[in-house]
Amino acid sequence: MRVYATERGLVVEREGQFRLLPASTGVDALFADDDPLALLKRALHRSRRVTAMPALRAPLRSQEVWAAGVTYFRSRAARVSESRAAGGGSFYERVYDAERPELFFKATAHRVAASGEAVRIRSDSKWNVPEPELALAVNSGGRVFGYTIGNDMSSRDIEAENPLYLPQAKVYLRSAALGPCILVAGKPPAPATEISIEVRRGSRVAFAGSTRLSEIRRSFRELVGYLFRDNAFPSGCYLMTGTGVVPPDGFTLRAGDLIAITIPPIGTLTNTVARG
Repeated sequence: MRVYATERGLVVEREGQFRLLPASTGVDALFADDDPLALLKRALHRSRRVTAMPALRAPLRSQEVWAAGVTYFRSRAARVSESRAAGGGSFYERVYDAERPELFFKATAHRVAASGEAVRIRSDSKWNVPEPELALAVNSGGRVFGYTIGNDMSSRDIEAENPLYLPQAKVYLRSAALGPCILVAGKPPAPATEISIEVRRGSRVAFAGSTRLSEIRRSFRELVGYLFRDNAFPSGCYLMTGTGVVPPDGFTLRAGDLIAITIPPIGTLTNTVARG
């Protein structure tokens, strides 16, 4: 079941129809419920059909967005190369092999772009890349109930300069995008599911790449389990699960680029790029 956050409320896509749910069934109610799928099914009995999709919003309100790093081998290799070039050590290699995953805070709602809106690159950075990721929708009890597409925008030159600069490289206004919907399902997309990205610059493709969920090293249960250790999310949260698609060192985003990230069961997250 696909659930869209819109300017008029939650819209459910079902059997080729779009149904607007009652105002009482909003994003926060969905993430706070013990069984979000059952909540949606009950709300559908009080829904009404919409003939045109209202303007999309990012599918969060009070939820924090967190992210996992170095969960794919390709990401590990890129981060190791960056840190060594800057005179750093082997800490990213150790993170990849360690029992404890890398988890970091990414965004609150006002920092997140919806599909169709602009993400930003930092004004004080010269090397900026998109990071296409599967994002887990996790309710307040720590249960993964849905899946969406995430873009974890990163300033690679700032992060490479010093790992302690990670928050500045990752957390700023419109440094993330989520959407276009939440796929509410009892199980995750199949391991063979492809995550693909295309960055268009005018009429040409400036970068394209793909990976598969089977390439991720850590299980979703493991990542969520560590996130909820000694932590609480009364309104639920999102957890981006890491990227396996890393552009070459010579690539950086420019203002005006168009980023399209596709995960087939969910759809395509599309954002333009603006400079902060």
